[in-house]
Amino acid sequence: MRLDLKDIIHVPGAVLPFDFTLDLSELSFGGERPIQELVKVTGQVRNMAGALVFTARAETTLHLHCDRCAKSFQRDKVIQFETLLATELAGEEEQDDIILLEGNELDAGALMSETFVLEMDSKNLCVEDCKGLCSGCGVDLNVEPCRCKKEGDPRLAALGKFFEQAEE
Repeated sequence: MRLDLKDIIHVPGAVLPFDFTLDLSELSFGGERPIQELVKVTGQVRNMAGALVFTARAETTLHLHCDRCAKSFQRDKVIQFETLLATELAGEEEQDDIILLEGNELDAGALMSETFVLEMDSKNLCVEDCKGLCSGCGVDLNVEPCRCKKEGDPRLAALGKFFEQAEE
């Protein structure tokens, strides 16, 4: 979605609202495609005393697998984003917090696609305190206790044998 900002660039107080959707379903994260639904983006570009301020909100429902217990679950993902826009930069240095316009236009779709991808979590848990799977028996520790036979410290094996003989 390209925004034409020519009508608000030189008009302090002017506002250009926008509302569009992004299809990011083809993006893969660790072999998964969690963004199966459209991402709804709403926001505005406001001219505040000659400075263009881009404000946006992007939201969708992610379809994920827990990184600890492998259960499928869904989670709403909402990001808020704000940045300054400029037609040219005064200094020679690049500034990360200012987006340079292409003429009088901004590719808001590309900007929000990149922002949404950068805001994706690197670890997804079904619940914050997910216990995961037992590495021995493979049971889901959120549902039932581990079925593994607990082995004692091998350094104390002789002591265990001593107590077994004492009980006989």
